[in-house]
Amino acid sequence: MAGKVFHSTSVTEQGKPRALVDGTRVRLTFTEDGRLFAHAGCNQMQSPVSLDDGKLSVSELDMTAMGCPGPGRYAQDEWLSNFLSATPSWRMDGANLVVTGADAEIVLAPEVPAALEGGKWTVDTLVAGDTASSVPGGVVATLAFQDGRVEVSAGCNSGSAGYRVQGAEITFDQLVLTDKACGPDEMAVEKAVAEALRGQSKFTVDGQALALTNAAGDGVRLEKER
Repeated sequence: MAGKVFHSTSVTEQGKPRALVDGTRVRLTFTEDGRLFAHAGCNQMQSPVSLDDGKLSVSELDMTAMGCPGPGRYAQDEWLSNFLSATPSWRMDGANLVVTGADAEIVLAPEVPAALEGGKWTVDTLVAGDTASSVPGGVVATLAFQDGRVEVSAGCNSGSAGYRVQGAEITFDQLVLTDKACGPDEMAVEKAVAEALRGQSKFTVDGQALALTNAAGDGVRLEKER
């Protein structure tokens, strides 16, 4: 399991489908050094993990304390934390991972890394140096990369910019946006997006997640739309 990443395809509880918050899914990452990283749409959890005897056992599931937009994501984090902390069983069903607890089951498929180009990326985290915060509820910002041009919906205004990729860096031409006035939440997201697309930024694609960070360490993290 070391080095593998899985995304949920179905979640059931007491034999019935459990609906996840729109735009979220469960992600489990098994690292090479024997740790489990878990994500359900807001905060990230991690712990050393044992898979002996068909049981998924975590010793101390630490969770970040990032603010979540709306009560649903926080409750979902708590649900996943409780599920994983209860030593569920696990098995492989073909390529899929099936994790089964006392009254719930999660089926997860292996991750196929996303391509930078094609489809849309949705901003889910704003980064300012060492601080990360969730996008305010109700604000949607997206980027779509294709053939050297990125189409931007920045949470309030929209526009586009040219870009060039070299190694792990993207150099953006000047971002041109419309000039509409919006509320403080929308403008905060727009500012973070604009900073990430100003000049040269480092980028990493980790599975279905994209991080864009400028030279000052500010930027955004995004999830590929399914």
